[in-house]
Amino acid sequence: MLVTLIIGCEIGFWVLLAGGLALRYLAGMPRLGAAVLLCEPVLELALLAATALDLRGGGEPGWTHGLAALYLGYAAGYGHYTVKWLDRHAAYRFGGGPKPPGPLYGKARARHEWRLWVRTLVAAAVALGLLQAVIRYAGDGADVSGLRSWQFAALRVFAVHTVVAATYTFFPRKAPAPAPGEAP
Repeated sequence: MLVTLIIGCEIGFWVLLAGGLALRYLAGMPRLGAAVLLCEPVLELALLAATALDLRGGGEPGWTHGLAALYLGYAAGYGHYTVKWLDRHAAYRFGGGPKPPGPLYGKARARHEWRLWVRTLVAAAVALGLLQAVIRYAGDGADVSGLRSWQFAALRVFAVHTVVAATYTFFPRKAPAPAPGEAP
């Protein structure tokens, strides 16, 4: 049941996002579109409540609870960023807005990667906190090894992103040279 809800929340996220952006830019109803986009956190709250109710109702802590925690962590760290990124692209494509910035190079790219790293830190911290809360709630008698493995997964993702951000800092990408006859 919980897996179905997680999948439903993910589908609902994209449906609300597409619907909100369509209302804003295709239907010309920016306020209604913004209201639809503001409904997205309700999905995450519903998932959090369902997970808590499942555990309270005697559900054995398992991989589904770990997946829910990682999903909620990602939503906390990257949900708003994803909406803003897609909103900028929809505004450009359908609303006559400015073109979103292209690929970044050098120090600008390193700053961008570290800002994303902070989002990953938030996502990992939320997921780790939720998982630890479930582990404590389950008590000493329950098998929480699956939840511990989800904690290590969150830490591995964070470690990989740390390496990626550091790589862009210490080995920055250089902007491609302009083609002959192009203004630099």
